[in-house]
Amino acid sequence: MNMRRGNFLVLASLAAAAAAMPALGQNAAPAAGAASAAKQSAAPVPQLSRLWTNSLGPGFSPPASGPGPVLNTVRVRATVDIRDGKPLDPATAPMVSIGGRRMGDHTAPILQPWAADVVKAHADKERNDGPARNPINECRPGGVPFVFYNLGMAMLQKRDSITILYVFDHEVRHVRLNSTHPAQVTPSWFGDSIGWYEGDTLVIDTVGIKTGPYTMIDQFGTPHTDKLHVVERYRLIDYDTAMQALQFGAKENASFLGNDSGVMVDLTDKGPHMRLDFTVEDPGAFTTPWSATVIYRPGVNVRRVPQMPEAVCAENPHEMTRQAAVPTADKPDF
Repeated sequence: MNMRRGNFLVLASLAAAAAAMPALGQNAAPAAGAASAAKQSAAPVPQLSRLWTNSLGPGFSPPASGPGPVLNTVRVRATVDIRDGKPLDPATAPMVSIGGRRMGDHTAPILQPWAADVVKAHADKERNDGPARNPINECRPGGVPFVFYNLGMAMLQKRDSITILYVFDHEVRHVRLNSTHPAQVTPSWFGDSIGWYEGDTLVIDTVGIKTGPYTMIDQFGTPHTDKLHVVERYRLIDYDTAMQALQFGAKENASFLGNDSGVMVDLTDKGPHMRLDFTVEDPGAFTTPWSATVIYRPGVNVRRVPQMPEAVCAENPHEMTRQAAVPTADKPDF
């Protein structure tokens, strides 16, 4: 993307958030109405505050069983081993989703007919005279769960809130802990998010996600309505378990061990990794609730400095050789 990078957050903020974790150890009651009868356990609150990276894309990894996300129909030979970044033999490498083409399978059984038509139109645009417009190349907020595509993410845990920072274009989410959704939610790009801990798992419940031009579930143009409800479950897993999950996901998606987001995978870190399992429910667009997975690996700044990089879309209107429609006002503000 050849984006100009700066530094917008010193990772000392992460350390400060981690230092506040003893207060988090007092397991509070779950948010009323967010998950019926969700119960806390005596397990300590997981330490999730750090810089993470998502190394698979452009779609989400499907679950081991049950309904899953729309998948890419364009395939190419994988080039690197997801575990260690070593080159694969082109003759025997598995066929995976290509990273730069986003042509979703409009025959996916989770799609209602009208949603299938939208996915097909998006794929036709990519195929014939793409790229199709999406929040990335339009420099717009991604929304949930679209924003999970980000190759870099930092989580900041506090006593009463979680802040999630995404490396691309300064996207930020705020999650209230031990709270409830208001009776009337004002739609916003990232919706209204409340969270709680269930033992070693952070659960985030989001509603009120805004709809409008270029809002979509994923990079394949999968649409959603104002009925969208997303539940995320984050928990730490060990290195070997993470590698197994990554190999499963790599059967579908391309690997982004090397990228220009400013964040890269720390292949030397064999410590805890983080698993996100999320469920999407939207009776206005889908025939059934479905789920997907993202495996987050320990991330480091590519410059090896203790700062989170930034990637500014608005300063790069030719992102990925495409002409980005940078948001502009219809008339001067003054």
